[in-house]
Amino acid sequence: MTPRLLRENRDFRHFWTGQAISLVGDQVAVIALPLAAILALDAGAAQMGYLTAAALVPNLLFSLHLGAWVDRRGRRRQAMIVADLGRAALVATIPVAYALGALTIEHLYAVAFASGTLSVLFWVSYSTLFVSVVPRERYVEANQLLHGSRALSNVGGPSLGGLLVQVLSAPAALVADALSYVASAFFLRRMSPVEPPTEERASGHLVAGVRFIWRTAILRASLLALATINFFNFVFFALFVLYATRELGIRPGTLGLVIGAGAVGAVLGSIVVGRIVRRIGIGPALVLGCFAFPAPLVLVPLAAGPHPLVLAMLVAAEFGSGFGVMVLDVTAGSLQQAVVPDRLRARFAGAHMVVNYGVRPLGALVGGLLGSTIGVHETLWIATLGAVAGVLFLLPSPLPRLRDLPREPAWET
Repeated sequence: MTPRLLRENRDFRHFWTGQAISLVGDQVAVIALPLAAILALDAGAAQMGYLTAAALVPNLLFSLHLGAWVDRRGRRRQAMIVADLGRAALVATIPVAYALGALTIEHLYAVAFASGTLSVLFWVSYSTLFVSVVPRERYVEANQLLHGSRALSNVGGPSLGGLLVQVLSAPAALVADALSYVASAFFLRRMSPVEPPTEERASGHLVAGVRFIWRTAILRASLLALATINFFNFVFFALFVLYATRELGIRPGTLGLVIGAGAVGAVLGSIVVGRIVRRIGIGPALVLGCFAFPAPLVLVPLAAGPHPLVLAMLVAAEFGSGFGVMVLDVTAGSLQQAVVPDRLRARFAGAHMVVNYGVRPLGALVGGLLGSTIGVHETLWIATLGAVAGVLFLLPSPLPRLRDLPREPAWET
């Protein structure tokens, strides 16, 4: 049965459909882009690191500036369409260059960097468009659908990507990603939202999002918690595959099934998070998500004993973490959409991205350093317990007592 919000809200239906298709394309690219570098260009470890960094660096360089520009300029839907079509054109150059025998690793770096920049433009515009088409009282329901489609894309997207790579070649498989961006732009074009007015440039315009986060207790506490979790999780992710394969003896094919359990947990989380919010309240549900996302990963350094038991503990860790991250993402996104005023949405998104994406490569670097000095197993304990400690930032804040989404956006005081 089609969810009620999709039946009743035409603009949101188009918004959701475009994003659902685009997310599948993104998951294809997660497999196809690195394989294009490895299989077509024989890239080494350093080059793969540079390719990953090229996609992440725009978040640090441009998030604040593009957020300020979008808040000042307006026309967020138009900016998202331009970002989608630009990314489609950039990704399409890879299979074309490959077919012509002209593909180079520098080409992939350039596409990753330029696509990452357009992705920043897309995501700083996203929140304002979301609140333009979704009523406040339905934020949680809408986020369930959007994040649920993301979870489903994590289940099927990598498998589709692997199949396309095997049948067509890695560069050719990226055509699916390019087409998914075109589909997203098509459905955005069919929307007719009434966007909020823009704000004329004022003193401190660029850092207004940072100031707003710091002065708003709910946002400050949640960002500190999320940044802590992300930092330590990337310490964990930097070493997880190495530990699972070399120390625990998990074969690559089996490891893929273990990681897939996280996507299944995320799908279940997206289904039940609305009930959790109704039962305990939006604030306590966010606190629960901040604990339930990292806590199951403690099972990884704990894993020991017969091989079936080790495998079961890893599956439980991934499944539980996937469930928790969906509770966290839906509740955190809904709260941010409720408390950030329209005039600051893009600048808030830019400031938020700088912190959340900034700690990720730093965490990966720290993970590698600690793993090579004190040991992989010991570092995994630090990573898992450190991530769980992120919830402590929420406890003194108003969040544990917040039952419902605030009725009005929070304003600077």
